[in-house]
Order: sequence, then structure tokens, then C-alpha cells
Amino acid sequence: MRISSSEFVDARGVRLHVRRWSAHSPDAPLLFMLHGWMDVAASFQFVVDALGDGWQVIAPDARGFGLSAWPVAERGGGHYWFQDYLADLDVLLDHYAPHGEVNLVGHSMGANVVGLYAGVRPERVRRVVDLEGFGLAAGDPKRSPARIAQWLDDLRVPPELRSYATLDEVAERLIRTNPRLARPRARFLAEHWSKEGADGRFHLLADPAHKLRGPLLYRLDEVTAVWSQVRARVLHVEAAHSSTLASIAGDVPLDEFKARFAAFPDWREEIVENAGHMLHHDQPERVAALIAQFCEG
Repeated sequence: MRISSSEFVDARGVRLHVRRWSAHSPDAPLLFMLHGWMDVAASFQFVVDALGDGWQVIAPDARGFGLSAWPVAERGGGHYWFQDYLADLDVLLDHYAPHGEVNLVGHSMGANVVGLYAGVRPERVRRVVDLEGFGLAAGDPKRSPARIAQWLDDLRVPPELRSYATLDEVAERLIRTNPRLARPRARFLAEHWSKEGADGRFHLLADPAHKLRGPLLYRLDEVTAVWSQVRARVLHVEAAHSSTLASIAGDVPLDEFKARFAAFPDWREEIVENAGHMLHHDQPERVAALIAQFCEG
């Protein structure tokens, strides 16, 4: 297992934790990896191990996750806007790679972040690897009044996250979500996914405010307009047995739903067998090989 170091970077007043895996050479190629929703940077450990020490990898805990700080409003709890993740990435790239183009890898939510960033900062991105990043179903404007009303109602009762009696219970929770997850890997992830509190229970390292559904609908036309500006080559990596795509697409045929990817000027796809949505846990060697081959090219 490759050993990582912890670093902290200030991003507009929010202290971001960054996990860094160094390489055998300071001139080794650099990869930035962004995790998904309700996840942490350590989630990429198995892929990093498979990549070997010929790559430098920098992976932040997104704001409000892992060891990164929780942004707190002057009144009330944490608040999160998707564009904040792009702004945080902008800060991190200025800090770690202030010049030239970079290779970006993202899973799920992180994949949506890097895809958008590549469109708003096209001169800064060389390659994009999108692991199970589909976006959301297009929002119907007629649903906007109800969505805002629901958001207002949800603000009245702050969300909570469940705690666990032992670290093994946290690992079992991860396995229930992903039955393909090997127990040793689940135990490793549990150690980074949670922390023992003063009450002796293990609490997830995530701001409960992430559970709040925001007031804005997903605006697919705006997203694809950004994607159309991407100069980087884009590799979409999808799990053959992921239920995520079907869940998001709903009643829309999958081919029709995935037609959105035509907005990228240079896009290609790879399917990973024997894997679900957490394909970087299920098949890290295959995912690492795809990343290396694509980003070396």
C-alpha cells in the first residue's frame, strides 16, 4: 500500500485537506483525483496502489467531507453550492500546478466537477477521466416552485447522519451498500470514512448539510453548453453492472439519456465488467490501467 501524506490548503476561508501520494521521481506525471458524494480522498487508495509509484497523485477531501472543514453560514449550518467545488479545484490547481495543463480524474460527483471545470478552464486541462459521472436527469421548470418549497421545509429540520457503535459496523455499512467490496478494503475505508467521537461512537466524516437537496433544478442545457467548450480528451468509464445510470435516467431510455455526452468534442467510453458504481473499489487494477493508458497518450 502506497503511503500518503496529508496537506492543507486554504480555499477562500475553507481549510481543505489534501491527500498526496508522492512518486519515485519529482518529475513523475501528476494526477488530480476528485471523489464522489459522501466519500473521501482515501477512497482512491486501491487505484493509486495499482498505478504504482510512477505517478504523483493529489486528491482533496471536498469541502464538508473527510478532514476538510465545513463551511458555516453566519446563521445556520453548512451551505453547499456545486460551483464551490469548481472554485476549490481552481485554488488547488493554482497551488499545486500553477502552469500548463493537468490530468483530472473524478468519480461520480467528482466526475461532474472535473467535466465542468474542463469547460470553464479549457486551457488548464489536458485529459479528463470520468468514472461513473452521468449528471442528473434534466430538470422540468414546472417543478421549480415545489422544489424551492421543499428546500424551505427541509431547512426547518436540520438533517442528521447515523453514528455507529464500532468501526466494524461502519465497514458492514459500506459492504451493504456495495456487496462486491472485500472486507479488508471495507475496514480500510471505514477508518477514513469515520472517526470516534467523545461519545465513543463512530461518526461519519461528512457535514449532515450535504443531505439537504438544494433549491435549484439540474439545468442540462447549461451543463452541455459548458461541456461543448472542453478541449481535453474525455474518457468516460462506466461499470457494466451499475444501477446508478438506470436510477438517474428513470423512464428515459439509456441511449437517449447518454446522448448528452455528444456535447464533448472528444469523448470515448470504456465499460468495466464485474463492477458497480464504486468501480474504483471493485476493479481498481482495471481502472488504474485505463487511467494510465489514457493519460500517458
